[in-house]
Amino acid sequence: MTDALREELFKLSTAERLELVEELWDSIAAEQEKEPFPLTEAQREELNRRLRELDEHPERARPWEEVRERLWARKRE
Repeated sequence: MTDALREELFKLSTAERLELVEELWDSIAAEQEKEPFPLTEAQREELNRRLRELDEHPERARPWEEVRERLWARKRE
């Protein structure tokens, strides 16, 4: 991005800049629709391992509320 373009963009009103941000975000999301969060091979393998574990042992799953409370309790220690 050139300095001239950047200067012009910052001349926009707050509402116009927010609209531009939304349009940019939507364009990025559309490009990433197939895989919104690109993963490394190691991340993909770990995710697949965790999904297999959940399928094999659904009783080990915990509700989000329980997990969140446990995390907040650790943060307060």
